[in-house]
Amino acid sequence: MTTLEEAARLDAEDELAAFADRFVPITDPGVVAYLDGNSLGRPLLSTGQRLQELVTHEWGARLIRSWDEGWLELPGRIGDELGRVALGAAPGQTIVADSTSVCLYKTLRAAVALRPGRDELVIDTGNFPTDRFLAESVAAEAGHTVRWIDADDVRAEDVAAVTGPRTAAVVLSHVDYRSAAIADLAGITRLVHDRGALTVWDLCHSAGSIPVELDAAGADFAVGCTYKFLNAGPGAPAFLYVNARHHEEFAQPITGWMGAADTFGMAARYVPAPGIRRALSGTPPVLGMVGVQEGVALLAEAGIERVRAKAVALGRWVLDLADAWLVPLGFTVASPREDARRGGHVTVRHPDAERLSRVLIEHGVLIDFRRPDGIRIGLSPLTTGFTEVRAAMARIRELAA
Repeated sequence: MTTLEEAARLDAEDELAAFADRFVPITDPGVVAYLDGNSLGRPLLSTGQRLQELVTHEWGARLIRSWDEGWLELPGRIGDELGRVALGAAPGQTIVADSTSVCLYKTLRAAVALRPGRDELVIDTGNFPTDRFLAESVAAEAGHTVRWIDADDVRAEDVAAVTGPRTAAVVLSHVDYRSAAIADLAGITRLVHDRGALTVWDLCHSAGSIPVELDAAGADFAVGCTYKFLNAGPGAPAFLYVNARHHEEFAQPITGWMGAADTFGMAARYVPAPGIRRALSGTPPVLGMVGVQEGVALLAEAGIERVRAKAVALGRWVLDLADAWLVPLGFTVASPREDARRGGHVTVRHPDAERLSRVLIEHGVLIDFRRPDGIRIGLSPLTTGFTEVRAAMARIRELAA
């Protein structure tokens, strides 16, 4: 089941195969496979066309008039579509703004403020550095204590062990950036709410890769980036979700003019805008938002359920190849083997992973290394094919041997 014929069969049956033609072709003849779309997705052809139109017409011809002709509405309009297509969020709760770090800071500060009298933030030791650093920063600003979950694969029982009447908020990643383990978003959210606390979910490795149901889970806050599975481009603006039940009391700390009730009123004092728009701070990055808009539109066309189904199939394919070819060479699989618990990448471990990663990249297998010994094989369903994956795994086997 690891033959080239099997790879060809899987590609022939792939309902999403044609979507790869919608992306800028890889012209470097030395590239065997691009398996790092979970760090930076490939660019869409339509993004370049849309940017050209924006520069020559909306900006070049219409000039400043374009602010009143649609630019100002982009954060909410794209946010609503992203919420509908990928996040399970009703309109008016998602907005595109800032970086993930800034969005996370805003939501953490808001969550802490919504739970006065509680003085603990909970996060896991294996979370992405930004999340851990910001949890510590917000805790220091608020006079709180950070309670740590020491687990590689955070489950509800791990959260239960460190939460209680002093917990203000729990910060977790929906999909682990190292192993791709999927956390039980709905179950953990219920548990946290039972303790009287709030949830802040990091969706960086799930948005555009697996279905997310924020409203159905009753999630409080969520943030995420758009340059991975949404293919919006390097440094593209992030997004922020605030459940509608918190809108009246939601107070974010970076109170810029775009989040004011009367943006152009130039008032003496800040009065927050109603609803999700109060989450904004500065001027929307219009050029960057074009990539988000195009990425979300393509995902809507493909359908998140079909994207997820292919991600699962690609993951199984990698596991089959790893077991047959890499495990005998000293590799171990670090990602969950159960399809329902694995996100959009597979991580394998090797004692010499750092050096091997450099060699792989030099030989055209573009993967990602994560300390101390992880090699991430990113699987972007709209651009990654089964034959491509097989060629990459064969090259890994060859070089590792």
